[in-house]
Amino acid sequence: MKTQVISINGRKSKSVDLSENIFGVECRSDILNRVVRWQRARKQQGTHKAKTRSETSYSKRKIFRQKGTGNARHGDRNAPIFSKGGVYKGPTPRDHSHGLPKKVRQLGLKMALSSKLQNSELVILSNVRMKNPKTSELNEKIRKLGWKKTLVIDGSQVDENFARAARNIPDLDVLPQQGANVYDILKCSTLVITLDGLKALQERMS
Repeated sequence: MKTQVISINGRKSKSVDLSENIFGVECRSDILNRVVRWQRARKQQGTHKAKTRSETSYSKRKIFRQKGTGNARHGDRNAPIFSKGGVYKGPTPRDHSHGLPKKVRQLGLKMALSSKLQNSELVILSNVRMKNPKTSELNEKIRKLGWKKTLVIDGSQVDENFARAARNIPDLDVLPQQGANVYDILKCSTLVITLDGLKALQERMS
């Protein structure tokens, strides 16, 4: 399938072939859901922690004598029954990540790319090279193109001037092709892929 290539100034140039095996895949919400959950679980820190009764700061001595007080028998104030005592079976640091077959992850990425093409939210850009890292200049070009909540995927190396100009623009993310992922692609309203990024992605997933 062919699609139009434009420049950063909005001028149309040649057409480019998109691989049917990557951009023509039927989308399935269950596959995309599995990949996004896998991706988000890997980013979850899992550093939540509650103090047990051995870690709270009260004294370990018996708080009152065993008999004759009219109170229940207690050993020390660190017991979970008391305010500010230790927590019984509270959260502990752990790894939230889980496995997902590589074929499913790759299929999810193909479906995410296909969904952007099917929804007319995919733009193929000739390149993102800039002479000067001017944020105002880049912001004006994006405004004229009408891009909203944009993700730009470049080749293996993102142009340094473009990356510097883009970092202060809200709702504009820039990734090298090896950083392309399902969550960021689905989250954006406009997916922009350069010719270098497109070539690298098609080689990566062929």
